[in-house]
Amino acid sequence: MQMIPVSSSNLAAIGYDHQKAILRIQFIKSGTYDYQNVPLHVFEELMSALSKGQYFDRYVKNGGYSFSKA
Repeated sequence: MQMIPVSSSNLAAIGYDHQKAILRIQFIKSGTYDYQNVPLHVFEELMSALSKGQYFDRYVKNGGYSFSKA
């Protein structure tokens, strides 16, 4: 999965597997996590958000997606 570096105080890079609908988030301090069954539009909105950390907290972290350490 290709990881795209992002400008954020909390997130280092973001990746997305279209076939498996897995959103991968690399955090600056706490490692890398995979979020399952994340729709493509959530990835696209995250990548275009002015504050990626705020979008992640609101729509991914609090979105009820199951996750695991990558």
